[in-house]
Amino acid sequence: MTDHALLLVNLGSPASTEVADVRSYLNQFLMDPYVVDLPWPLRRLLVSLILIRRPVQSAHAYASIWWPEGSPLIVLSKRLQEAMKGQWTQGPVELAMRYGEPSLDTVLTRLAGQGITQVTLAPLYPQFADSTTTTVIEEAKRVVRERKLPIRFSILPPFFQDPDYIEALADSARPYLEKDFDHLLLSFHGLPERHLRKLDATNHCLRGPDCCRTASPEVLATCYRAQCMRSAEAFATRMGLRPEQWSVSFQSRLGRDKWIEPYTEARLDELAAQGVKKLLVMCPAFVADCIETLEEIGDRGREQFVEAGGESLELVPCLNDHPSWVAALKRLCERAPQSV
Repeated sequence: MTDHALLLVNLGSPASTEVADVRSYLNQFLMDPYVVDLPWPLRRLLVSLILIRRPVQSAHAYASIWWPEGSPLIVLSKRLQEAMKGQWTQGPVELAMRYGEPSLDTVLTRLAGQGITQVTLAPLYPQFADSTTTTVIEEAKRVVRERKLPIRFSILPPFFQDPDYIEALADSARPYLEKDFDHLLLSFHGLPERHLRKLDATNHCLRGPDCCRTASPEVLATCYRAQCMRSAEAFATRMGLRPEQWSVSFQSRLGRDKWIEPYTEARLDELAAQGVKKLLVMCPAFVADCIETLEEIGDRGREQFVEAGGESLELVPCLNDHPSWVAALKRLCERAPQSV
């Protein structure tokens, strides 16, 4: 055993489906300034209003997909952790959540107590966003700084078009694409447009219908939508899909702000109206199935599509602990650069 640990980090989950636990989780999540990017007083007011009704609705949604072992996201992330223990030979493999437990604070403090001085930090998000990648990195650095822990980081960068990631997606999805289907919808998590624009120093982000395909390296480095499009195009090319066989959309809108388009809800109705009967849906922004995939797409999305005239919607599972993903993640983490 050496002193170089691997720390996998995912979003997190409520401790249970009880309303009080869901409220506590949502409060921590939504009060993150990288998620709701408003000044603290406005953020506090907005989140307090959201927490009046949202926890009850979300608790019901969580209960509909909760497993006997607990939250699907947590259970699947732990399975990935166990699989990675057989791959990462440089030290321990730990798992933390940005919100909820196990927290980054708890895990990093424990690693330092074990004499660990080097940690490869692996935010499990293929595409970059402040509300996912940045907040994980900044929270990890905050813990190390404030706890005065002797830990240095190597940080896994976004891997949205890395061949290992695309190959893992292809391997995990292939059994589903070999079935009879009419269309594949690649549904990514959405973001408010302002989250993308504020990171764009070139003023070219979200400028025209083809801006994502023609994005410069500078824009691509921080443009979540462009990275999603690159992931989708690389996957479709790898699977030999024709342009008419697949499309991209963005789900999980919250609030009244303008979010990146096209919206998944609208796309489901459009596809049904176009005569699509057998629809496959993949969610490549997530590496583990969670409420956004299992409930939002697998339950509500399926119901909406069938009510709009479709016959079936099949959710393609996320990468979870698929062997190809485990092998790919090992290679990705081994290449992670040392943080300055």
